[in-house]
Amino acid sequence: MRTIAFIPLRGGSKSIPLKNIKAIAGKPLCLWVIEAAVACPAIDRVFVATDSPEIAEIARGIESEKLEIVGRSAESASDTAITESVMLEFAATREFDRIVLIQATSPLLRSEDLCAGFEELSRTSADSLLSVVEQKRFIWNRNDSGLATPVNYDFRARPRRQEFSPYFVENGAFYICSRAGLLQAKCRLSGRIALHAMPEETYYELDEPADWAIVESLLGQRRSVNGRESVCKEGRILDPAEFACRASRIKLFLTDVDGVLTDAGMYYSELGDELKKFNTRDGKGIELLRKAGIQTGIITTENTKIVERRAAKLKMDHLIQEAHDKMPALTSILKKTGFSPEEVAYIGDDLADIPVLKAVGFSACPADAVAEVRAVVHFCCQANGGDGAVREFTEVLLESRKDDKWQRSQSSLRTDMN
Repeated sequence: MRTIAFIPLRGGSKSIPLKNIKAIAGKPLCLWVIEAAVACPAIDRVFVATDSPEIAEIARGIESEKLEIVGRSAESASDTAITESVMLEFAATREFDRIVLIQATSPLLRSEDLCAGFEELSRTSADSLLSVVEQKRFIWNRNDSGLATPVNYDFRARPRRQEFSPYFVENGAFYICSRAGLLQAKCRLSGRIALHAMPEETYYELDEPADWAIVESLLGQRRSVNGRESVCKEGRILDPAEFACRASRIKLFLTDVDGVLTDAGMYYSELGDELKKFNTRDGKGIELLRKAGIQTGIITTENTKIVERRAAKLKMDHLIQEAHDKMPALTSILKKTGFSPEEVAYIGDDLADIPVLKAVGFSACPADAVAEVRAVVHFCCQANGGDGAVREFTEVLLESRKDDKWQRSQSSLRTDMN
């Protein structure tokens, strides 16, 4: 079954001018949902439909084979056009089995919400699905005389919140339906409809300026660990305690080179010699790891004297070059050291790194890593590759180890007191 994501983005916006490319929590609004869609393994292709060259250019910044930018007509991009008009315009010329409509006004959407939505659709054998938020609130209405009447409870027997039957509110994040159902009903929902309940904070949509500050705050808060941004792995958000637990086991720190220790740029001298730009702060991070008793090493697909010299200068314990398949390289180092995968930390930025990132006990990537990598790591740095990402990850690792020691000491103290 071919499943596509469809993200309509207009250049014009009345309530919040240039909304879709306005920065929120550090990046353009539209990128939050595009990245979530690209990272969802249940989605085969992601289509961004826009009338704006600026939006198209920003979307292309996500380097993924799954992503495609398509146009939309002036009629479907007008202020009065409904979303179904651009969906139908697209479906008339494209072949697919089912479509998930994703709206940029819900940047709190995560890839695991999309995955869970597809699972719910399959479990219920429904024809379509929408995302909602569960609410337990007391609703009132006014009658024709202007007097109030309760809608969903008896005020004379006011229930406790935990006993109150919830209701569900559309949060506008995503909708799933089949191509056949869309074309027949001319609507994003039809037939038997299922629900996927998202976290309560995703109730907010960016429709008015007042919503912006609330959502930006939520984006900044919900994934913060040690003051830095953590990302999802296998549908979970790692909390500080789990960070500390993983960090406490690490005995070996491995890194990729291009896009991690460097900015992935290709530099050549007038004589044609290849040059690489390394970051001094990253080198200090490697030194701090060594002082903490953690072995260090490099696994890279390249084979250059530059990397060999850099590894020697940093006194790294392991160097494997020409590792086009990085898992055998990892296995080789583990066999040599006797360490387990859970005792390894690894930072990478591109598709070749994913098998190792999934295998190790603590994984990370630079901020400008590809979307598929950001979706599987335990930690996403704020720094780009070659701009201190390795140093940032080493600091998180070492700080988390301190947190784990403190937590264990407190646990021991409580045991002694008891």
